[in-house]
Amino acid sequence: MRAMYRPVPLFIGLRYTRAKRRNHFISFISLTSILGLTLGVAVLIVVLSVMNGFDRELQRRILGMVPQASVLGYRPLDDWQALVEKARAHEGVEAAAPFIQLQGLLSNKGVVDSAFITGIEPDYEKDVSILPQHMDAGSLNDLKPGDFNIILGSALARKLGLALGDKVTLVLPEAAITPAGIVPRFKRFTLIGVFHVGAELDGMVGFIHIEDAARLARMKGEVEGVRLRVKDLFQAGAISWDLANSEQGKYYASDWTRTHGTLFNAIKMEKTMMALLLMLIVAVAAFNIVSSLVMVVTDKKADIAILRTLGASPGTIMGVFMVQGSFIGVFGTLAGMLLGIAIALNISDFFNWLEQVTHTQLMRQYFVNYLPSGLRWENVVFVASVGFVMSFLATLYPALKASKVQPAEALRYE
Repeated sequence: MRAMYRPVPLFIGLRYTRAKRRNHFISFISLTSILGLTLGVAVLIVVLSVMNGFDRELQRRILGMVPQASVLGYRPLDDWQALVEKARAHEGVEAAAPFIQLQGLLSNKGVVDSAFITGIEPDYEKDVSILPQHMDAGSLNDLKPGDFNIILGSALARKLGLALGDKVTLVLPEAAITPAGIVPRFKRFTLIGVFHVGAELDGMVGFIHIEDAARLARMKGEVEGVRLRVKDLFQAGAISWDLANSEQGKYYASDWTRTHGTLFNAIKMEKTMMALLLMLIVAVAAFNIVSSLVMVVTDKKADIAILRTLGASPGTIMGVFMVQGSFIGVFGTLAGMLLGIAIALNISDFFNWLEQVTHTQLMRQYFVNYLPSGLRWENVVFVASVGFVMSFLATLYPALKASKVQPAEALRYE
């Protein structure tokens, strides 16, 4: 029978891992090292997945309401239909719609609040915005030119004490300066719709028909610009400037990185810092591997001495304990990956079940009413790689210590 060749370090290292040790405390430390690494990797995967979920919801809700990219005119645009068609023909654009942006004050029964009012064309807006899917009451189709109707966010309507059918006064500053100062312009609107996206936009945004906005802005069949919905958010700037530069000197561009870039940069930094902090859990587990292997080396000094007298080199001895420590790291990391993936894929359903059982709304203070989760495989690979590398590095010192054991010293009292 032909014997199967197995490297000595691998054979002895795995044998030490399977063998029942005389020192049960060392076995306990090894077990806690595996459990610590498993929990550290799992927690890191779950937390990153939850933060990815919140990031995704923010992008979908906020960037679904505000322009992802815009092409604007240095002067009001009267040929906006041609610009819309040109934008739709661009390979990076999914939809385009005209808009007019106004800023003013809304007043009702002595309560006043600032608001950003956008004039929209309902037939175009539904293609670039998530507004139709988040209407609590009313519809975009209720915005008719000349009726001076308005749709407000739920928080803004609540602050102003408005219900459907109520009148609200929009106050706009007039650009002309008179001896009396800046002359405001008043216009009464009827609330015919309320939307709720769960973000800060609920308390600061309203929508009117684009023709009504044009009258208030003193534009005759003109618009301020065209907003775009793009296929790739991170190409929004390049796409909008590509369209703007198609006619030099007539258009300029803007995109979400200028209007809301700081918010998403803050989220990205928070996610990065959270990942670094949670890596300390993995580092602690790796330190446990160091301590357990040091105690194993101390416990196995006689075995090391015998191997050395039989001709084993310091490199062989070092390899034995690196194999043992690496097994702990690989097993703990793989177990943590499986646990983390399982939790990340099911945490939303579990959270919903927990709310039903406890009859509470645990997420009511946030902009979403459930716990979002977005598992990304690049995060899983990154966390697993960190776990493997830290586990491997943790074996170096104990293995080096084992390779320096002197046989005569170790066997003196045996």
